[in-house]
Amino acid sequence: MSLQISNLTKIYGQQKAVNNISFEVLPGEIVGFLGPNGAGKSTTMKISTGYMPPTAGQVLVKGMDVTTQSLQVRKVMGYLPEHNPLYLDMYVHEYLHFVGKVFELPTRELKNRVGEIIALCGLDREQNKKIEQLSKGYRQRVGLAQALIHNPQVLVLDEPTTGLDPNQILEIRKLIKEISASKTVIFSTHIMQEVQAICNRVIVINQGELVADAPVADLLNSQPQVQIIVEFDKPIDEQKLAALAGVQQLVVVSSGVYKLTAAQGADLRPEVFRFATENNLSLVGLKQEQLSLEEIFRSLTAKTPQA
Repeated sequence: MSLQISNLTKIYGQQKAVNNISFEVLPGEIVGFLGPNGAGKSTTMKISTGYMPPTAGQVLVKGMDVTTQSLQVRKVMGYLPEHNPLYLDMYVHEYLHFVGKVFELPTRELKNRVGEIIALCGLDREQNKKIEQLSKGYRQRVGLAQALIHNPQVLVLDEPTTGLDPNQILEIRKLIKEISASKTVIFSTHIMQEVQAICNRVIVINQGELVADAPVADLLNSQPQVQIIVEFDKPIDEQKLAALAGVQQLVVVSSGVYKLTAAQGADLRPEVFRFATENNLSLVGLKQEQLSLEEIFRSLTAKTPQA
């Protein structure tokens, strides 16, 4: 087992940031760790990497307890925090060499390892620059490089693409995917496309509690709600459409185009056909689709966990 979290709780004063959560991550998995701001994601990651003690519960990394075997855990784990802490006055290659020394990499291997990581993270042209001269995207690459310098078996990334432009996001996403071939990766993000593109599995927490843990495909297929996109040839009475049996929500997509969310178990298509016939409308289009991962996430995190 790469990561095993058992009954983990963290309390700040009167607030339970993490409330008795348990899950396991297997070797080779890429797990998206999701939740709204303040859900307890960063707290869980800090505890799992040995940077913060739990109030209760246990975290094991490769069978080692992060509380009692913190130094041993850090040797097999790489961590990129949400707020990427870098020594801005150091040169890129100098900084990575320094981090390698901290991890006690043998001197004879360190130079080659720094070169390998610089190439892997696309930092060749930037390696002789001071970190303060780098763009946000390249600073994230340096942060990822320091997390990888000691070739960890488990990689924890806390919102690694925050603040990046679309091109930079694609580059970092590709890099994570390449790295994951030989590592266990747990990362948090608010970008659902990122989850679908990279992850095998999703874990969702809300207000400190675990609300979902499933493969991405299973999560998408498990939702009972169905949506249909309907298009009519002319303006309609939206209130009448919204009042059809089984319609839970109506969203105007554009002129004459509507997204209808069905109540659990309802098939809206017969109702829509009847509505069109009774109102002398031509049904230009009708397409049924699953809830998106964003909508599933909203559904899961809109619920208040049981006290």
